[in-house]
Amino acid sequence: MAEFWLVRHGQTDWNLEGRLQGQLDVPLNETGREQARQLAVTLRGKRFDAIYCSDLQRARQTAEIIARVVNLPIRLDKRLREISQGQFEGMLFSEVVMKFENALADRSRDPVYSRLPEGESVAEVAARVRDCIDEIACLGSREPVIVVSHGLALATILCQARPFPMETVYSHIQGNATAEVIQWIGTHCCE
Repeated sequence: MAEFWLVRHGQTDWNLEGRLQGQLDVPLNETGREQARQLAVTLRGKRFDAIYCSDLQRARQTAEIIARVVNLPIRLDKRLREISQGQFEGMLFSEVVMKFENALADRSRDPVYSRLPEGESVAEVAARVRDCIDEIACLGSREPVIVVSHGLALATILCQARPFPMETVYSHIQGNATAEVIQWIGTHCCE
């Protein structure tokens, strides 16, 4: 069993605007950098084995701020990216509501398996993030591991670890630059 500290990236301007980021590479804003600094202060003095991080810059910038305080290198992994929101990416949610009413209705009916136009389903995100977390758990860390990622990607792990029904995933999205601690039993560990 491994202990993971799941950290969502700090705030971006797009978070404030209600613009869907998905896998677009949006940087932190000053508030997001300050949120990451404040979180890092709360982690000072705690022992961790490693920091794994999405390769998208908002997560990477958050991880870099934390890494300076806990004195660990960052290991980037694309599997920790946010859900690909396909045609929704870069749009305001209000625009999505107007232009993609049917796709939103499909997601509402089936939040786990419906796919966004040219994007991913929650089930696909949950599988790729779970594979990454399983792989890290199989390394047998003695101390907790920090994972810096994105709201929905981390929510899929919370649903699998607690366990919560995956249909409730959207209600388990963490606030910016917050940490959730979970215990994880790797399901595909090497012998």
